[in-house]
Amino acid sequence: MTGFDLVTPAYAQAGGAPPGGPVAALMPIIVMFVIFYFLLIRPQQKRVREHQELVDSLERGDEVVTQGGVHGVVRALTENDVKIEVADGVVIRVERSAITRRTNGSEKG
Repeated sequence: MTGFDLVTPAYAQAGGAPPGGPVAALMPIIVMFVIFYFLLIRPQQKRVREHQELVDSLERGDEVVTQGGVHGVVRALTENDVKIEVADGVVIRVERSAITRRTNGSEKG
């Protein structure tokens, strides 16, 4: 009997069923989903909630910055739009959702 005679039957045997059944096979996928949720989905929901609170709390006189980087002072508010004065006598209208942050004089430029 040679060494190959012992190895061949070992490779020819059928593999057994994975221990734990289908639940154990799905466990890595479930763990990856939980990690994905806590690293990506939950922080994004928090940012969306904070942005909605900012948009809802806008008032006349607030100094704001838009998504495009335009700095201005809120002059009028409607349900969907904000009128921002960007220079003396220059007022632009933007969507409320385009406001990214409130500066209120903390940034001098």
